[in-house]
Amino acid sequence: MNLKTEEKNDVLVIFVKEERLDAHNSNDLKVTMQEFFDGGRKNILVDLNDVRFIDSSGLGALVSGFKNAISHQGSLKLASLQPQVKSMFELTRLHRVFEIFGSTAEAVENF
Repeated sequence: MNLKTEEKNDVLVIFVKEERLDAHNSNDLKVTMQEFFDGGRKNILVDLNDVRFIDSSGLGALVSGFKNAISHQGSLKLASLQPQVKSMFELTRLHRVFEIFGSTAEAVENF
């Protein structure tokens, strides 16, 4: 899976550089987030700007990351959701679970 990470003010930003976040690649994201939290990271932001499609396993990977964040006294936030992806979050009511921001910059300010 193509992931790019960047450090911004004590926040680790993970850019998902894939058009789809689904059963084929979502476990990579899940494992990556787990490793960062286990390594002492507290604040992770997942930027989904390039993701045009997300399925239940993609959503599951993000929920898993969210639970990891809580168990490590950290936080996981999301940014830059495409309309199709955003509607999946609304459909599954996950937009009530995650803090979702329009841009990475806006999200980083909110940590």
